[in-house]
Amino acid sequence: LLSCRLYCEEAKDPKRRSCQTVLAEALDIIIRSFAPILPHLAEEVFQYIPYKKDSEGVFRTGWINASSAWKKPGIEEAIEGACAMRDSFLGSISGKNALEYEVIIVIEPGLLFELMEALQAEETSSVSQLNEIMMASQTTLLSELPKETPSDANIVKGTFLINLEGGDICEQSSYKVIARPIAKAKCPRCRRYTAESSSTPCPRCLQVLAAAGKGST
Repeated sequence: LLSCRLYCEEAKDPKRRSCQTVLAEALDIIIRSFAPILPHLAEEVFQYIPYKKDSEGVFRTGWINASSAWKKPGIEEAIEGACAMRDSFLGSISGKNALEYEVIIVIEPGLLFELMEALQAEETSSVSQLNEIMMASQTTLLSELPKETPSDANIVKGTFLINLEGGDICEQSSYKVIARPIAKAKCPRCRRYTAESSSTPCPRCLQVLAAAGKGST
């Protein structure tokens, strides 16, 4: 997830920048957490942070002060739900390379489906947050099984309990996960099976490379 965003996206892409922001915030909290126990190590790490504009030191800049903006209702449940579906998906392919598959997630209309839509607005995507969590090359989010689903398809069923607003909103939702070998070729840049040919980058990578080329001219 992190490597794809950091190394495959364009330098100023919001996905890449948001990933860097999360890593920076996490590092700041970790340093301040162990500073009272390992003061010299914490200070050394703090002084080597390249984006810090001050040099007052970790002990002069206060304790942990995480912004309330990080706490968004539904995000935690959406990630946990997606991770539960990922476990179902990975379990169904028994240790095989997840990137060689596309995954279809079927959820009846309801709160869980809405949470997954927050992670993937499109019906099918290879670059959405949901697909990154699933670790597949492509993820499709549907409200009912596709009509062309084979009768012998390996359909993994599961349930997820959504608990919001301190228990005021509680809903048990069921889902189905189908893993299918993907028909596309491996992209030589991002290593996902999203290219038309193994010698040509996928559409996302071609777009990133084109933007990088314009920026260097």
